[in-house]
Amino acid sequence: MLSQSSASSIEGEENWPERARDVLVNALSLTGVRYKYGGNSPETGFDCSGFVRYVFKQATSLTLPHNALAISRLGQAVPKDELKPGDLVFFNTLKRTFSHVGIYLGDNRFIHSPSSGGKVKIESMQDGYWATRYNGAQRLDQAEK
Repeated sequence: MLSQSSASSIEGEENWPERARDVLVNALSLTGVRYKYGGNSPETGFDCSGFVRYVFKQATSLTLPHNALAISRLGQAVPKDELKPGDLVFFNTLKRTFSHVGIYLGDNRFIHSPSSGGKVKIESMQDGYWATRYNGAQRLDQAEK
C-alpha cells in the first residue's frame, strides 16, 4: 500500500492504469531495501534488475530476465516525452548501454536499486548523473492491462 508520503510524492496516481498501479505500489513498498549484487528478494536485497524482476513478478506474474540489457529488449520502445508510470527506464552506468534499469514513476522520477551500499529509492531523471546516462525506455504491455 502506498504510504501517505509516497502517495503524495507521485503526481497523477489516480490516473494510473490498474496494472501500472500494481507495479508502482509494489515498487514503492520496497523503498529502503538494501542493494545486493545478484539479489532478487526483499530478504536478500536487490540489484537493479533483481528489483525490477521481483516487482513485475509480484504485480503482474510476468517473469523478466535478471539482466538489464535482456530486459531492455522486451516490450515497446517509448520516447522520453511519452513516458508513463510503470515504464522501465534504462541508463548507462557501467560504460555500456542498458546496464541499469528502474521503474518510471512520473514527474521525471524513477525508483530503483542503485548500487553497493545503497537502498531502493526514488531519484530524479533530471539529476545530472542520471540525465547524462539515460539510454531509453521500454513499455511492457502487461503493465498496462
